[in-house]
Amino acid sequence: MSDAEEAVTRAHHDEWARVVAALTRRFGDLDIAEEAAAEAFATAVERWPAGGVPPNPGAWLTTTASRKAIDRIRRENRRDDKHREAQMTRDDPPEPVGAVDDDRLRLIFTCCHPALAMEARVALTLRMVGGLTVPEIARAFLVQGATMEQRITRAKAKIKAARIPYRMPSADDLPVRVSGVLAVLFLVFNEGYLASGPDTDPVRHDLTTEAIRLTRLIRALLPQDGEVTGLLALMLLIEARRPARVSADGELVPLAEQDRGAWDTELVAEGHRLVRERLAAAAAGVAPGRYQILAAINAVHTSARDIRDTDWSQVLALYDQLVRLDPSPIIALNRAIAVAELDGPEVALAIVDRLAGALAGYHAYHATRADLLRRLGRSRQSRAAYDRAIELAGNTGETAYLTRRRDQLQ
Repeated sequence: MSDAEEAVTRAHHDEWARVVAALTRRFGDLDIAEEAAAEAFATAVERWPAGGVPPNPGAWLTTTASRKAIDRIRRENRRDDKHREAQMTRDDPPEPVGAVDDDRLRLIFTCCHPALAMEARVALTLRMVGGLTVPEIARAFLVQGATMEQRITRAKAKIKAARIPYRMPSADDLPVRVSGVLAVLFLVFNEGYLASGPDTDPVRHDLTTEAIRLTRLIRALLPQDGEVTGLLALMLLIEARRPARVSADGELVPLAEQDRGAWDTELVAEGHRLVRERLAAAAAGVAPGRYQILAAINAVHTSARDIRDTDWSQVLALYDQLVRLDPSPIIALNRAIAVAELDGPEVALAIVDRLAGALAGYHAYHATRADLLRRLGRSRQSRAAYDRAIELAGNTGETAYLTRRRDQLQ
């Protein structure tokens, strides 16, 4: 790859969201912003190898994209709007803005607006903020390209029809809206970490990396938000274990069996630093949120050199704290795993069995139950639970692991 090609790739990574956001603010239209930005990068691919990389690639791309947008507006005879024409002819540079007023943050809140369905929010965020192509997003979520194109088109049309504003939420609405943004990013990360579909790689590094990149962007824009920091720490500590997550045979390797020497020590260190930062805030009287507690749990796991060194009492205490914030059956299921380590599998099984009504269709419920029954020597019941977990699992690596565990039963 030539220096110019590398520069275009780097600029796309660093500047796509900024260019799209700047054009959205200026022209008030996501379609125009997206298409003009794409044309600007295509122009860069053509011109930079021959003419050299400009000193400020971001400014060059924004200026080029703005001209492309103006050309499109003129072609479509939309110059009757005086306000739009004033925007088109204005050449003065935008005024500097503070972090919270960053155009990219406005774009993220627009793409993650609660009026949109969650699947639309995810697709639109990955396209408009992340810069992923429609085929890339379609492959990630196992749908046809045309289906994903329609999903994104409908989402943009709804933003326009519902007059969803391109602006920061009010101070009162900000916490709820931020939590919605984080939910989108965590969904993207989880899809990458445990990808669904029978023919999908067990771990999708492209999606986990993109989710982390976007969360870093949010943290840079909202550095005081504890849950943003907590989510970033959580993602980093999970991502750090990725090198040990899948065996050479494509089988998912559970935490207890992973080679901890293969973990990414730099990501572990960064995740721990962020958790300590939030623990300091908690000591000062700032109550931690859901992502911060989940990050702290993962920090305990990644602090142990061996599974036998895990401080399960601390893990359980953190889950007790989390249950008070989020009394969901999945949290209760994860808490039961810690109970099993402290009080034994029989006590944990009683807790798990009480979750049957809520989690009957959840493969991890049956996998957890199968393991507890195995530890209790109840092989026939364990085998039946493994069978159900395998039937429900949507990931090839996890299916392979569960099948091996079932077949090892006496």
